[in-house]
Amino acid sequence: MSRKKTILIGTFILTVTGMISRVIGFFYRIFLSHTIGAEQLGIYQLVTPVYAMALSVCSAGIQTSLSRFVAAKTAEKDKHSAMHFLTAGTLFSLSLSFLCALGLYTFAGTLGEGFLREPRTVPLLQVLALSIPLSAVHSCIAGWYYGQNKTAVPAAGQLLEQTVRVLASYLIYLIFLSEGRAPSALLAVLGTLAGDLVSCLFSLILIRLEASRFGYRIRTLAAPGRYLKLLLLMSYPLMANRVCMSLLHSLESILIPGRLQASGLGVSQALSVYGVLTGMAMPLIFFPSALTNSVSVMLLPDVARDQAAGNHASIAVTTARTIRFCLFLGIFSLGIFFFFGDSLGTVLFHSQEAGTFLRILAFLCPFLYLDATLASILTGLGQTRPVFFQNIAGHTVRIAFVWFAVPLQGIKGYLMGILVSEILTTFLRLAALYRRTPFSFHAVTDLLCPAGAMAAAAGCALFLSRFLARLPLPALAVLLLELALAASVYLLLLKPFLPDFLKNRQRQ
Repeated sequence: MSRKKTILIGTFILTVTGMISRVIGFFYRIFLSHTIGAEQLGIYQLVTPVYAMALSVCSAGIQTSLSRFVAAKTAEKDKHSAMHFLTAGTLFSLSLSFLCALGLYTFAGTLGEGFLREPRTVPLLQVLALSIPLSAVHSCIAGWYYGQNKTAVPAAGQLLEQTVRVLASYLIYLIFLSEGRAPSALLAVLGTLAGDLVSCLFSLILIRLEASRFGYRIRTLAAPGRYLKLLLLMSYPLMANRVCMSLLHSLESILIPGRLQASGLGVSQALSVYGVLTGMAMPLIFFPSALTNSVSVMLLPDVARDQAAGNHASIAVTTARTIRFCLFLGIFSLGIFFFFGDSLGTVLFHSQEAGTFLRILAFLCPFLYLDATLASILTGLGQTRPVFFQNIAGHTVRIAFVWFAVPLQGIKGYLMGILVSEILTTFLRLAALYRRTPFSFHAVTDLLCPAGAMAAAAGCALFLSRFLARLPLPALAVLLLELALAASVYLLLLKPFLPDFLKNRQRQ
């Protein structure tokens, strides 16, 4: 099987699994919003950046480094060296994870009451501390399979983790009801722990079977320091990047409720607004990014191989394809969330506020989906330092908007900050990539045509809504029919451009 076909199959597997996982997660968010409420959802969202920061310290950079080195050694037919990288990286990551878990569990009170300024986060942080070593092991093993383009294993692990998380949360919810306890954010973090445990065991079993097939033994790792040094040389900028981003994101989480109170809201109301934004609107905006995330994961080792082979023309083609794909998806998502945001908020979450957030955040989509894939290409080229400073710039803008704009405009000031931040980082990444590898861009085909197609598709769907309103149909059925028509018209209008798009790919 050719390398390009392997990449396409891998991307397809990740995309399908990612979409299924997003669908499960999407209904899970609806379940949480209906059971624990917006305020408890806001409390849950306060602890997730701290958990993400701990995972960043333990495994974020290591997984990416493993993916790259495993890809290189697999290309050289040196599977034992590839497994040495996995062993060294996993042991190092696991050691860090135990230290982070101990620190988070011990100082949960200080972090919850002093740092997050919300005492109700303390037991949540203690439960999440137990998940850190489990996630670290799973992340490293996933890096091994990504490096070999064997995406089915991490995809299955992701799906299994999400399924167990939802089932465990629902079971805990039933237990809470049977005991007469009010459901809280605790059921969400306990579900996370259950999902991480199952996915870790799943990954360990499969990697043990694979290692035994070609007779690998850990004791054959004679010089672990040499492998670890290579991993750390590449991973430390990535790790610093993720940790810094997590710190800045945590700072946002701390500042937003307080700055919302400065705008005139009470404590409970501020947490509720934050919960609606981060627990309802933002997950829906990120839902289509399952496609771009899958492409990003597969792009990194592919770009690394092209760079090692000196194939800069292939990198330029990959970049051009990525931009086209993200713009087609981003413009479609922009139209859907802008024209149907109010309906999505009220039908799915019973929240008009969520609908308002969706309409504002709709303009984020083209930049949001481009950002992740461009960062993956730059990382594959070894440009981790520029990516780091680009992320710093973006988050600095967001924090500035939180501090200065939120007290004046409320949560809408933060939404504008997110939009400005994403626009800035996207253009910084495009400039850095173009300096490194010039790529082509066709404004008419890649930008104007999908924009016109989406406007016409939305018009047709809104016209249909006049007739559907007269029928005795549930609101959800009406919404689904409108979205289906919009998607069909969008694809139909773009069909004349798809052959040229494919031909350009083949010529390039």
